[in-house]
Amino acid sequence: MWPWMPGRAKLLREPGRLGRWGENQARRFLQGQGFKTLARNWRLGKGELDLVMAEGDAIVFVEVKSRADENFVLATTAVTTDKKRILLRTAKCFLRKYNLLNRPLRFDVLTVILGTSGKPQIKHYRNAFVP
Repeated sequence: MWPWMPGRAKLLREPGRLGRWGENQARRFLQGQGFKTLARNWRLGKGELDLVMAEGDAIVFVEVKSRADENFVLATTAVTTDKKRILLRTAKCFLRKYNLLNRPLRFDVLTVILGTSGKPQIKHYRNAFVP
């Protein structure tokens, strides 16, 4: 077991814990790819932006989906039309609040799959949807 990874059983007991762990893995992964973190868990009303990152000039809104496995359904299916609508509305508010409306932007989805052994699987879907 890696020192940065709590026991799998602990993560599976509480879905919130798995989600927080997955977001931390996602942030580290993206930072390793050269992204800069602008915000984490930014909330407004019903909306929440898991990660807001900068890649060069672009503002990247990253929806993170963490799962124990994908045996029955892909994690990306949780990013529904309603979820996209809420993300877009929340992202617009974020851009206005921080005067970033003139910057290029995109919406990515990143999945973190715990699995039963070994390192977690991380998949990054760039431009997962276009507003």
